Amino acid sequence: MRKSKKFVTIHDVAKAAGVSINTVSRALNNRPDINPQTKAKVLKVAKELGYIKDATALSLRYGLSRVIGVILEDSSNPFFSEVLKGIEVKAKEHGFNVILMNTEKDYGLEEEAIRTMLSRRVDGIIISPTQEKTEDMKLLLESGTPFVVLGVHFNEENIPEVYSNDFQGAYAAVRHLLENGRRRIIYLSGYLYKSVAQVRLAGYKKALEDFGILFDEKLVYEVEEGVEQSYQKVLEIVNSSKDFDAVFCFNDISAIGTILALKESGKRVPDQVSVVGYDDILFARFIEPPLTTVRIDKQREGELALELLLKIIKGEKLEKKKIVLDVDLVVRQSS
Repeated sequence: MRKSKKFVTIHDVAKAAGVSINTVSRALNNRPDINPQTKAKVLKVAKELGYIKDATALSLRYGLSRVIGVILEDSSNPFFSEVLKGIEVKAKEHGFNVILMNTEKDYGLEEEAIRTMLSRRVDGIIISPTQEKTEDMKLLLESGTPFVVLGVHFNEENIPEVYSNDFQGAYAAVRHLLENGRRRIIYLSGYLYKSVAQVRLAGYKKALEDFGILFDEKLVYEVEEGVEQSYQKVLEIVNSSKDFDAVFCFNDISAIGTILALKESGKRVPDQVSVVGYDDILFARFIEPPLTTVRIDKQREGELALELLLKIIKGEKLEKKKIVLDVDLVVRQSS
């Protein structure tokens, strides 16, 4: 019968390294009160022996699970994959693991995900909510579990958030189109119950106002954010003989669908219709023509969300609960 492998304990590491258990503990927990050479020796021995930290013991000792719950509305979107990378990199640096749940933009699944995370007793939650309703935010506030909202904005002051300057980004995008002679600019928006869509609409309106152009609500279309949805909507717009010479898209995924539909309809991009996206995902520079878009530092957004959450978990005083990232317009050949 095969003998089961014995787990290496902190006692084994101490014996092999010729130091005390307390010294091993200080080295493994990255404490400053230990000689660097001793720390390096202990870590080397621990690695050679195959020592693995006992997460359960740490949880009992410090009252932490060392686990962060992340709830995203669509992890298949390249935007969120880069945000998640930032979260995971920073979590690893601080000795935390990440559990991911995807809600597929479904509010019911979002509520279920929150309840699941709370039942798992995670130390904190980072969530990108659909904003279709707000009851789930009340649930998080009442639970007492630390959390940070990612990518969207609520008016409640007590909700900690990390998001980009959507007004600035939309304004820059539409101003760029106007400066290039475009006047009938469609805003292919996400659902307007989302704060992001609302704020970008405000930026769109302000750019038009600054150029003395009256806002036309018939040029604003609410569409689910996706390649197929935007593709179908733009085909519908073209077939309706709508007069337009540019499309400002809610995100790059929508912009890709828009370009495909325009090409299929015989519209030349950017000669006849300019297209601007939002997010600057990896694929934006590789489509034809390369996409003009608003760049968000997506990985940094994830890192900041994790750092803010850890401060809340540790009970540190926050300089601010709302962190807003600046954005940049990246001009390529689609405009």
